[in-house]
Amino acid sequence: MPSDPAGERISDAEHAVMEVLWGQSPRSAADVCDAICTNRDWTIATVKTLLSRLVAKGAVATEPDGRRFLYRPLIARSAYVGGESQRLVDRLFGGRPSSLFAQLAQSEALTEDDLAEMESLLKELRR
Repeated sequence: MPSDPAGERISDAEHAVMEVLWGQSPRSAADVCDAICTNRDWTIATVKTLLSRLVAKGAVATEPDGRRFLYRPLIARSAYVGGESQRLVDRLFGGRPSSLFAQLAQSEALTEDDLAEMESLLKELRR
């Protein structure tokens, strides 16, 4: 699976659709709408537009299923999250992840559980 959909960024609205598809695929536009339209005050037309954009970007594939289409992601969620995380660190913290953690610590956004989990991850990385 490609890590970057045709080099184009996925908008927040498109990301919401991707989350549905990452959760279970393939799904129809109606299935996607059932999962998110009420919470976002969207219509089926909105979902179809977002799915069309994602197909054009190479992030989603379609397959015919009778008179409808089924959609499935072409990019893995882990690859997408990894790319977005790196872009965030590059853009806001000069490419230094330690600066991100320092900012979180200064703003007191880290709980004791967060710190314990990070310590555990660091120990694993050092092995």
